[in-house]
Amino acid sequence: MSTEYLLVSVAMAVAAGLVGCFAVMRRMALAADALSHVALPGIGLALALHVNSVFGAVAMLFFGALLVWAMERKARVGTETVIGVLFSVALAIGSLMTSGEDLIEALFGGTGALSRVEIAFGLASAIAVTVFIITQRNKLVVILVSPDVARTAGIQVRRLNLVYLEMFALTIALGLRYLGVLLMGALIIIPAATAKRLAKNLTAMLSIAVGAAVLSTLAGTFVAQSLHRGTGPLIVTFAAVLFLLSFVIR
Repeated sequence: MSTEYLLVSVAMAVAAGLVGCFAVMRRMALAADALSHVALPGIGLALALHVNSVFGAVAMLFFGALLVWAMERKARVGTETVIGVLFSVALAIGSLMTSGEDLIEALFGGTGALSRVEIAFGLASAIAVTVFIITQRNKLVVILVSPDVARTAGIQVRRLNLVYLEMFALTIALGLRYLGVLLMGALIIIPAATAKRLAKNLTAMLSIAVGAAVLSTLAGTFVAQSLHRGTGPLIVTFAAVLFLLSFVIR
């Protein structure tokens, strides 16, 4: 296993832990799993055009996040409802466009070597997500407490919500290579849920979530290599074990 592979996987885990904290606080626990399925049609289209599947996934996820943001206000329903509708349609279309080994890898992730493009994209995207969450966390908290107070304070609530959704989508794209469409949502939500149980403030929650996500990713990756098993299921299994341990620790 290359150093670059480990570096990108750790960067992905850091981004997942940070984004997941606000997803849990915004009650978007199921949204991560549902929105990740939107990448499937993009992967199928990229394979048909013989380009790197990560670009198709990113484009479709960005479009999906934008569509959720636009429909949420007009439809007057919750974010999770809009994402649920979008997920069902995307899963149906993606299943029609992808088949065989390509579909299995898209759903559960793969273990092949990363190209230079994938390494550069992974590191740059993880840094962008991390910087966004760290610099905007106070504004995101104010919006959670009261959107009206946030507007009074001069915060562009709609715009910030859009950027958060796009960062959320980008984080999902980061982990598709490791966990696939079906499992990436779990890495975003489970470490954040673990941190919420243990933390007493936001800083502690962010730190614990990042630690749990990184630990689960490294443990799952090394065990998968030793047992010659899929990386994604083992990463999620370790994350679930840490969540269960939080009941004992607390």
